[in-house]
Amino acid sequence: MPHSPTSAPRDSLTGVSLARGASPWLLPTVATAALGLARARRSKAAAALAVPATALAAGMLWFFRDPEREISQGRVISPADGVVQSIMPWKDGRTRVAIFMSPLNVHVNRAPLAGTVTSVEHVPGGFVPAFNKESENNERVVWHFDTELGDIEMIQIAGAVARRIVPYLPEGTKVEQGERIGLIRFGSRVDLYLPEGVDIAVEVGQKTTAGVTRIDRD
Repeated sequence: MPHSPTSAPRDSLTGVSLARGASPWLLPTVATAALGLARARRSKAAAALAVPATALAAGMLWFFRDPEREISQGRVISPADGVVQSIMPWKDGRTRVAIFMSPLNVHVNRAPLAGTVTSVEHVPGGFVPAFNKESENNERVVWHFDTELGDIEMIQIAGAVARRIVPYLPEGTKVEQGERIGLIRFGSRVDLYLPEGVDIAVEVGQKTTAGVTRIDRD
C-alpha cells in the first residue's frame, strides 16, 4: 500500500504557507492585483481596479492559509476547523458529529485517526448553504478509514460557494493522525461518523481546530 506523501510540497507565495490546490484561484487574483498596482500611477482605471483586486487577493491568501499544527494526543481529533453544528445518533448505532466551516476558517482537512484510506468517493450533488439540513445532498467526497476503532466514515460537503473539493490522498494510502487529507474551497461542512461506544467530548456550538481539538472522551 502506498504511504501518504507527507513531504509533498504545498503551494506557497512570498513565504506564506498555502493549501495545496490553491494556485488556480490565487495566481490569477494576485497577478491582477499586482498589475493594477503597477499601473495605478499612470492610469485611473488601473488604480480603480487595484483596490478591489488587492482586497480580493488578500482575502484569498487568508482563506487558503495552511498553518502548521502541533497534533494533539487522543483517539479521535477534529478533522476540520469550525463550529460543531450538530451531534446526532445514527440508526446503525454510530454518532454523527457535523462541523460547519465558515469562509474565515482554515479549509484544509486532516485525518481524525491514524489508519488506511479504504475508499475515497466523489458524489455529485447540489450547492445549498452548508448550514442547511438539505446540504446533506450537496456535492461531497466520502472517505472511509480503516483504524483502531474499525471503519471510520468522514464526509467533506461543499457549500453554496464551495464548488470544488480537492482530495489529497488516493485509496490505499496509510495516514497518520492529523495529517492533511484534502481541501474544501470556501464555506462548507465536514461530517464525522463515530462507532457505537465512543463518548463524544465536544458540544454543539463549540469551536474546533483541525488536528488539535479532541472529539472523543476517555
